[in-house]
Amino acid sequence: GSQLNDELMTRATNLKWIHTLASGTDWVWRLENLGDDILITSTRGIHGPPVSEMGLMLMMGLGRGLPTFIDNQRAVNWVRHPGSLLHGKTVGILGVGAIAEELAPKCKALGMTVVGISETERQVAGFDRFAHRRELIEVASELDYLILLVPYTPDTESIINAEILAAMKPTAYLINLARGGVVNEDDLIKAIQSKVIAGAGLDAFRTEPLPTDSPLWQMENVIVTPHNSGLYDEYPKQALPILEHNLRCFLAAKPEDMINRVDNVK
Repeated sequence: GSQLNDELMTRATNLKWIHTLASGTDWVWRLENLGDDILITSTRGIHGPPVSEMGLMLMMGLGRGLPTFIDNQRAVNWVRHPGSLLHGKTVGILGVGAIAEELAPKCKALGMTVVGISETERQVAGFDRFAHRRELIEVASELDYLILLVPYTPDTESIINAEILAAMKPTAYLINLARGGVVNEDDLIKAIQSKVIAGAGLDAFRTEPLPTDSPLWQMENVIVTPHNSGLYDEYPKQALPILEHNLRCFLAAKPEDMINRVDNVK
């Protein structure tokens, strides 16, 4: 996505179609020279297993103090500490789409209470109840983990801010598997430094790569991963059939048969 910039768009006068190998298309809409007649398709639908597993890994890693164990291993220190179980905890999933459909049953299997937070209530297995996004500040006070899977749009810009963080438990963790722009990073850093929340697992950032001077790199109760949740060994095998199907439709002049079409919001 970062390779497709406005300068290239200006020169691509014959461009008719953009297919993104990711599920999100927010970066496409930021292109100032994007023509209204350009088809947009995505690789939506294959990210449920890898991203949901990353969510579980980050929750377990934070609750069990995995960063401390790794630091002690490297320092050859045999130090034990009690961990926090996922069993019996409450997780809120902000954004109930294909990934949440994979994640919720896995959380239930581990004995968690699962709350879906969405604009629209849906009948999805694995959720104990749903709350509307406007109720986020009330729901946040109940959660031990808040996982972000919401798309990045003008409506979700900095949806996680000082007000939401202040409503969370001091023992709670934030997990961002969405986009960096949905979190006010300055507010998050202050909340962690002042122990408003216990910590965070972050796979997406407002600026990527994460700047070397970001305090997030050095925080003991933060796990930083390089936007890696959707990157896995089977990705080409699962992504390329979607691209191949759409390419065949495009060459056959049948755009109506292309899958994962995204409405041009410009």
